[in-house]
Amino acid sequence: MAPIQSALSRRAPKPGFAAPAMVPEAMPRPPYPFSAIVGQDAMRRALLVAAVDPSVGGVLVLGDRGTGKSTAVRALAALLPPMRAVAGCPYACDPAEAGALCPACAARRPRGLAIQTVPVPVVDLPLGATEDRVVGALDIGRALGAGEKAFEPGLLARANRGFLYIDEVNLLEDHLVDLLLDVAASGVNTVEREGLSLRHPARFVLVGSGNPEEGELRPQLLDRFGLAVTVSTPGDLASRVAIVRRRDAYERDPAGFAAEWAGEEARLGGAILAARARLSRVDVPDAVLEAAAGLCLALGTDGLRGELTLMRTARALASLDGAETVTLDHLREVAPGALGHRLRRNPLDEAGSEARIARALAEILG
Repeated sequence: MAPIQSALSRRAPKPGFAAPAMVPEAMPRPPYPFSAIVGQDAMRRALLVAAVDPSVGGVLVLGDRGTGKSTAVRALAALLPPMRAVAGCPYACDPAEAGALCPACAARRPRGLAIQTVPVPVVDLPLGATEDRVVGALDIGRALGAGEKAFEPGLLARANRGFLYIDEVNLLEDHLVDLLLDVAASGVNTVEREGLSLRHPARFVLVGSGNPEEGELRPQLLDRFGLAVTVSTPGDLASRVAIVRRRDAYERDPAGFAAEWAGEEARLGGAILAARARLSRVDVPDAVLEAAAGLCLALGTDGLRGELTLMRTARALASLDGAETVTLDHLREVAPGALGHRLRRNPLDEAGSEARIARALAEILG
């Protein structure tokens, strides 16, 4: 005799019997709120500065595992309002910037561009990614099916006008480092392969994280980051308890936890928008520029990127504070993050970068 389950499975459904309704797909859970992150003030400030002024040059976050590095990056992107983009453009071109349009959007611009709003992208670059996946390559499907040479955009295309996040950036392969250096400097990705020749915009805020104990970054890539901050596991009992309590509440009810912090998130998002609008009107006095140059001279930094980063970071921080003028206090606050990773190693000075910067700040600023 056939098993009972097999017999039941062969029975015809009774008249009027309704099949079970399809279970709706689960909604993606909201990211952890940026404003709910406990401590890590230097990291949060650096990310907010980069959100206000992307020309600062990106953020490098070094420290222990499990200190909220990737959580903070994704939370910041969710905090930002949707951006206007050309509808259907794989690079999310900004319709307000005619000079930064991709070739296809530039050709369509005289006839008018359809506009849509899209979330600010956060794109992960895996350590094992191939070069084709990063820069883009020939669309094999269209090449085989229709005989067309079409471009399949890569990760750099998806990251345009958003964030490109690299976890364990110190372990990134050298050929990808060289590629990123070229694109980060120009803001344009150039593809020359398989008979394709194409250029498209690739402006993004580069955010990297890693554990320095697992290897150092190449100096060229390290210098490309505008700000570098160090995070560590909280050492006080109250902070650890608060972190665990909030994370547990989020894991048990992500939507409820996000709703609880929605007011703070809206306030912080509004502050970022206001700071962006105010940024061009913030004045940087000559005294602040002279102090920035004096700091870089005293610390022996190479080139002028240190002064430029100091000026831009201090101006963005002043704009976040609602100030109309950059002060020496703003400069003092951003100097460790802007200069710490640019110092040459001095075998005759055993002091770390933080101590050397503090000493220079005391000498230059008093």
